[in-house]
Amino acid sequence: MTSFWVGKRVRLRGIEPGDGPAFMRFAEDEEGLGDLVSPPRSAEGYRAWADERATAKSDSDRFQLAVEAVGTGEIVGAVGSHQADARNGWFEYGITIGADHRRKGYAAEAAILLLRFMFHEHRYHKCQVRIFAHNQASLALHRQLGFVEEGRLRELAYLSGRHHDVVMMGMLADEFAKLHSPTT
Repeated sequence: MTSFWVGKRVRLRGIEPGDGPAFMRFAEDEEGLGDLVSPPRSAEGYRAWADERATAKSDSDRFQLAVEAVGTGEIVGAVGSHQADARNGWFEYGITIGADHRRKGYAAEAAILLLRFMFHEHRYHKCQVRIFAHNQASLALHRQLGFVEEGRLRELAYLSGRHHDVVMMGMLADEFAKLHSPTT
């Protein structure tokens, strides 16, 4: 039997102490996309963050995982559930793939693995994502995965000196099951 967390291209795994430099690169890539503007953090700050994440108490509904390429073992991104409401049955997730690793199918496969876990193992009913309206690649990915646009929050986020719209997209568990069989 293969691991639940391994696909054809990616393996999802916990964050290890040595992962700090990879997450530092991902933050720089996100800033380059215009999706994140934060004060710079030192390499030591990322190392300390990775050390803390590697030993943090697990919360099975809110977590962050490293996305590792199956062929090389290199960390290519991160995926995680950052909000979860078990009573009402919904969660939000986010994903980032490093600039050098985009458009290789890593994001779609990592998202499917995470969604399968949350829908099938934790019995959540709905997943929602918030995507900056200017992030056409992420919008296209989520449409491809089967997410439906549910609304637009006008000028909700302030980044790089101006306000940006945020697109809300959602998918229900039964929609996911119809599109993504366990072998997808």
